Amino acid sequence: MNTTVTALRRLAAMAGAALLGVAAVPATAHATPEPKAPKDFVALSDVDPTIIQEMRYFTEHDFVGEPIDGYKKPMCILTRPAAKALHKAQAGLRKQGYSLKVYDCYRPQRAVDHFVRWAKDLDDQRMKAEFYPRVDKTRLFADGYIAEKSGHSRGSTVDLTVVKLPARPTRAYVPGEPLTPCYGPKKERFPDNSVDMGTGFDCFDTLAHTDDPRIKGVQRANRDLLRNALSGQGFVNLPEEWWHYTYKPELYPDTYFDFPVARRSLTGR
Repeated sequence: MNTTVTALRRLAAMAGAALLGVAAVPATAHATPEPKAPKDFVALSDVDPTIIQEMRYFTEHDFVGEPIDGYKKPMCILTRPAAKALHKAQAGLRKQGYSLKVYDCYRPQRAVDHFVRWAKDLDDQRMKAEFYPRVDKTRLFADGYIAEKSGHSRGSTVDLTVVKLPARPTRAYVPGEPLTPCYGPKKERFPDNSVDMGTGFDCFDTLAHTDDPRIKGVQRANRDLLRNALSGQGFVNLPEEWWHYTYKPELYPDTYFDFPVARRSLTGR
C-alpha cells in the first residue's frame, strides 16, 4: 500500500512540474514578430539630418489628442527616392535661408485605423476647437478628411512646411490647455516656428486648400515657396492640403504597409 501511495505521489509531482513548465513559457515566445520595412525605406535623418522633424503623431498635439498607434519613435521614414528628393529640395531652400520641417512621413496602417476609430466616436471632440472648429465630426468621412486608407502608408508621401533660418524652438503642447482655431491669425494659433501658411498643420478647413483664393500676400508666397521647392524635385501636392506632397513615381503605388515607425523597423533584415 505504501509503495502504491509513493508511486502516485511521484506521478502527481511530475504532472505538476510539467504544468509549471508550460506556464513558465514566456507569452512573447508565440507573439507574431512586427513586420519590417522593405530595404528601400530609409530614415530621413540618415539622408539629410538638416531637415527639421516635428513628428506630431508621436505626441498628444494632433486632432485625436493622443499619440497615434504605430508611432514608436518621433522619426521620419520614407522610401529612398522620396528622401533623396527632399534632400535636393532642402539644398535649394537652405540657399534662400529656409529649411523644410516634416510633420509626418510614412504612416502605418494601424495609425490610419486609429484615425478611423476616433472619427466614428462622435463623443470624443476634445481637439475640435483647434483642428476642426467649423466642421461637424459626422462629416469627416464624407468631406474627405478621414479615410480608411492613406497614401502615407505607401511610403512616398510627406506632410511638411517651411521654417525661416535660424529656426526658433517651438514650445511644447500642454495637454488640456485652451485651444484656438487652426485658421486664425498666426499670432493667435498654436505657436509654430514655420512661416505663415494661412492655417496650421492638419487644419480641417477649406482655408487649408492650397489654392484657396482667400490666401493672399505673404501667406500665398509662402505656400508657393514650398510648392516650387518640391514640385521641382518630383513631388505632387494634394490640392486640399497645402502641407501634403507625394513623390512620383511611387515605388509602392498599391501597397499599404504596417510596420511601426521605429529605427528597428529598418534594421535586422
